[in-house]
Amino acid sequence: MRHSLAREDIQHACAGRRRQRLWWAFWSPLVVLGLMLGAWQWERAAEKRDYLSRLETAPHLMAPRDRPPEGTRVTLSGEYLAEQTLFLDNRTLDGRLGVAVLTPLRGDDGRLWLVQRGFLVTGTTRDTPSVTTPAGPVTLEGDWQPAGDGGPLFGPNREGQRLQQIDLAAWSLDFAHDGWLHLASGPGHLDSWWTPSVMPPSRHLGYAVQWWGLALAALAVMLVGGRRLSRDRDEPAASLHLDSLPSKETRQ
Repeated sequence: MRHSLAREDIQHACAGRRRQRLWWAFWSPLVVLGLMLGAWQWERAAEKRDYLSRLETAPHLMAPRDRPPEGTRVTLSGEYLAEQTLFLDNRTLDGRLGVAVLTPLRGDDGRLWLVQRGFLVTGTTRDTPSVTTPAGPVTLEGDWQPAGDGGPLFGPNREGQRLQQIDLAAWSLDFAHDGWLHLASGPGHLDSWWTPSVMPPSRHLGYAVQWWGLALAALAVMLVGGRRLSRDRDEPAASLHLDSLPSKETRQ
């Protein structure tokens, strides 16, 4: 009888330890993940504060020789190359479907700049858009955006005169800098649609608090459940020993 009880004790203890290991293995990564995601969102908030600060302090330059910082207000003088106009496809503004007009500008010093002139309504038609481009000397002002990773492409970037994303390689031209001007005022300006895609730092901080709150909740569940599993593992074994003892009447 004692050997049978010993085996049952060992089996019960092993099963309890397995349940506990599975419990800890499930909840521990969730706690760590919540802490890591919260820390990441906290860092993103700091990065966004720095980015917004750089935008606020960006200079106002006239046809800069060096590549201007992001957000710089740039003034250019020159002539549009109307025949080189391409269109950034699938833009929307106030519920309307259209394109963004992209026209190179040859500056007074001969250097080339890409100008994103604004939004042009096209509707659902796939015909080549038509836009009027001012001829002769113009003076423009807008915000500078350096070229960056445009994200994944689904098929060729260029289809006729339309582009999925802005890519200077679509033009066989030697541009002054790797980036483009979002036109704010001047001849050829259309409806402005572009704004910097910046989530405010406060939202990142909110996400950080949420992730840390979830991590704390997961930690509480992990600890409470772990203690309960430990108690359940020990109590049946003790109860089993008590049940196996002969009663007073039996001993008599």
